[in-house]
Amino acid sequence: MKTNRIYLPIIIAVSVAIGLLLGSKLNSNASIYSGKNANKNKLNKLLDYIEREYVDAVNTDSIVDLTVTKILENLDPHSVYIDQKELVAVSESMQGDFVGIGVNFYLYNDTVAVIKPIKNGPSDKAGILAGDRILSANNYTLFGKQISNDTLFSKLKGEVGSLVNLEIYRKATNKKFKLNITRDRVPIKSVDIGLKLTDKVGYIKINRFAETTYDEFKKELSALQTKGMETLVIDVRDNGGGYLERAVQIIDELLPNKALIVKTTNKQGKETLTYATENGTFEKGKVFVLINENSASASEILAGAIQDNDRGTIVGRRSFGKGLVQREMPLGDGSAIRLTVARYYTPSGRSIQKPYEDKAENYFNEFEKRFESGELYESDKAKIADSLKFKTKKGRTVYGGGGITPDIFVPFEAKHGEEATMLIMQSGLVSYFVFEQLDTNRKLFNLLSKTQLEKEIKSSEKYFEAFKQHITDSGLLMSYAQKDKILTYLYAEFVRQLFDEASYYSIILKEDAMIKKVLEQ
Repeated sequence: MKTNRIYLPIIIAVSVAIGLLLGSKLNSNASIYSGKNANKNKLNKLLDYIEREYVDAVNTDSIVDLTVTKILENLDPHSVYIDQKELVAVSESMQGDFVGIGVNFYLYNDTVAVIKPIKNGPSDKAGILAGDRILSANNYTLFGKQISNDTLFSKLKGEVGSLVNLEIYRKATNKKFKLNITRDRVPIKSVDIGLKLTDKVGYIKINRFAETTYDEFKKELSALQTKGMETLVIDVRDNGGGYLERAVQIIDELLPNKALIVKTTNKQGKETLTYATENGTFEKGKVFVLINENSASASEILAGAIQDNDRGTIVGRRSFGKGLVQREMPLGDGSAIRLTVARYYTPSGRSIQKPYEDKAENYFNEFEKRFESGELYESDKAKIADSLKFKTKKGRTVYGGGGITPDIFVPFEAKHGEEATMLIMQSGLVSYFVFEQLDTNRKLFNLLSKTQLEKEIKSSEKYFEAFKQHITDSGLLMSYAQKDKILTYLYAEFVRQLFDEASYYSIILKEDAMIKKVLEQ
C-alpha cells in the first residue's frame, strides 16, 4: 500500500469563529493625531512607508492579513479573520448548499474517484456510479498530476444550469465514456439523520447549525412524530455551533410558550431575552440531548435551555464552554470577520464561557486536557467552580463557568490506553480503507445483502488484518484489543457506501454508550 495517498472526503468542514475589521483611509491632516484616530493613522502610514520605501518588494496585503489576525488574537479566541478563499467554503457550508455536480469523492492515487453520487443530484441523474473515475472536465485533465483542491473544485462547480462535459472511466466495465452533466444546487446536510431507535424513541443527529438546519430538523421531527415517537434524542456531539437563530428555532419546538430560551448582552449592557412561542410541536414528549467535550456554542445554548427549563435530560460529558456570540462583518475585498459582539446566558443566568487567558492552541485542545485530568472517565474529575451555582426552574443546581455539565455522565467509550482506536474508527481513514476494499471487487459486493455483507466482513480475519496493515502503512499506532467494535465500525462503513446513511447509523448506534444509557431511562 502506498503511503502518499491523499485523504479527501468531500465534507466541507465548518470553522468555529472568524475575525475583525482593520483599516481607514490615509489622512494627512495633523489634527487627527490624537487618541484612536492617531493609532489607526499610524498603521496606515507604516504600510504606506513599507510599500513606497522598503528595500525589497513586499506584499502589503499579506502584512495587513497578519496584522488583523494578530490584533484579533488579543481579543478572544473566537474573534478571527477569514480570508477570501476560506470564506467561500465557510459560506457554502453555512448556507447549506453549493452548485456543482453532486458527488462524494476521494483523490485516489492521483485520480478523482467517486465514493458515491449524492442521491437525486446531477451526477446521480446522469448515471454516475460509485467507483467511477472522473478523468477530465471540459477537456481539462484531472488525473496523473498534482492538482490543487481549488483547481479541482473550480472545474466541477459552476453556475446553476451550466453544463460540464466529463470523461469517465468505469473500472467495473473497463470502459471510458463522456457525459454532459447540468450543474445544480447540491445540499450540504447539517442534520445527518433522523431515525427510530425503538418504536417510541426517535433520534436526530445535528452536525452544525447552518441556514437550513431548522428546516432539516423540522422535517425529521415531523416524520418521527408521524411514526409514533414519544421520546426524542437530539445528538449534538462534536457540533461546534453555528447560527444562534437556528438553535433558537429548534428549541422553540420543544419548550412551552413564554419559556426563556437564551439571554444575550452586548457592550452597552443591552439585554435581549428570547422566549419560546406557542408554535412548538413537541412540547410534551421526553427529550434527551447528547453532548461531549466538542459540543460548543449553539449546541450549548440548546442543551442549556433544555436543562435550565427542566424540559429534558442532558447525557454525556461536559461541553466545550463557549458563551460568546459573533457577528460576521465583510471587509470589502471578499474576506470577512466574525467579531464577538455579545455574551449569552442560559435561562438560569449562567455564562458557560470557560476562561480564555490562554487564547492559543491549548484553549481549543479540550480532549487532551480532559484526558490528562481524568475527566473523560470520571465525572468528579471535572473542574467546576462551586461559586458559580445556579438553579433550574424546579430548583436543581447547575453550574456555570465552563460548559454544560450533563445530568447523566457517560465516560469516553474506549478504555484507558485505547483512546486512539475510537478516534481512528470515526475518521476518514476507515472510509478510505473501505472504498479501497470495495474497489477491488465492486461487482461481488454489489450482490451481497446486508446480512451476507456482515458475514463476509466479520467471519474471517481477512478484513481485520487488511485494516491493521492499512493503519500501519498510514504511519499510525492504535490498539486492536476492541476487535469486535473495530469490525462493527468497518461493517457499518461498508453498509454506508453500499447502501445508505440510515443503515450506517442503525448499526453504529446499537454500540453507542450514550444511546444505551438513554434507553435505560
